[in-house]
Amino acid sequence: MAVRLQRLTGRALSETLDEIAALRIAVFREWPYLYDGDTEYERGYLKRYLESPRAIVVGAYREDRLVGVTTGTPLADHAGDFGQAFASTGLAISDIFYCAESVLLPAFRGQGVGHAFFDARETHAQESGFKTVCFCSVLRPEDHSERPLQYRPLDAFWRKRGYEPLPDVIASFSWKDLGEEAETRKPLQFWMRRL
Repeated sequence: MAVRLQRLTGRALSETLDEIAALRIAVFREWPYLYDGDTEYERGYLKRYLESPRAIVVGAYREDRLVGVTTGTPLADHAGDFGQAFASTGLAISDIFYCAESVLLPAFRGQGVGHAFFDARETHAQESGFKTVCFCSVLRPEDHSERPLQYRPLDAFWRKRGYEPLPDVIASFSWKDLGEEAETRKPLQFWMRRL
């Protein structure tokens, strides 16, 4: 299934925010996120990509249907969320580009879109003057009751692209899991590479 990538900025991004929000909610319902999404929260969260002049949003389209999206911003744009995780590292978050999220509908996985998403964000980071990029992944217990039997972590994919986990650089973020009454904090492991 041929997928085309399109950079979304300005009006095109503004007009697509609700589609992106719906896509994020749908994909993040899956393991390991189990996110019980909220459209209003998503709209507020996604506005940072409209407001940051150095952010990137790339949509993946099958014909005219949005089937995936990837985002990124300077890590400093997320300082309130993730600054504490880097406090003891000696790394300046102002020097790091954050490859925020990649979401892709299941039918379009395994066709190179994930690599294209990383390529787009890493190229943008370099063009914006960054030499270091990072992302984070949620940590769940191996024996979690919702973990699918066939689940295959993406660690090998990330390592193939040159990323390694940063020892003890773990953030904490809250969201409501499916079937839960309230938000709970989850640990997020940071991975990093030099460009």
